[in-house]
Amino acid sequence: MSLNDKFLPIRKGLLEFLLLKIIAAEKVYVADILRQLSETEFATQEGTLYPLLSKMRREGLLDYEWKESEAGPPRKYYELTAKGREQLRELTEYWQKISGTVKSLGPR
Repeated sequence: MSLNDKFLPIRKGLLEFLLLKIIAAEKVYVADILRQLSETEFATQEGTLYPLLSKMRREGLLDYEWKESEAGPPRKYYELTAKGREQLRELTEYWQKISGTVKSLGPR
């Protein structure tokens, strides 16, 4: 099993957290999300992203609006709902807690 395969469940779990962080910064189009993720170890594809965004919308964490595009058809721009902002706050606190725990255990 490769290292990437070993950490796949962790990466998948963190992807929703990262999407909340990206979308919290500004209303964002899927291509912008993919570009930001492509610069990290969380690079993904539309086939992974769209189902996750749909799930998050059904859960009330985000919504979208259609905006006209200068190049082609209208685009969906995603933004966080109040519930999404609250989830991001909770996940950020949890991340800080577990990150501190990981750093505090074992050799330094």
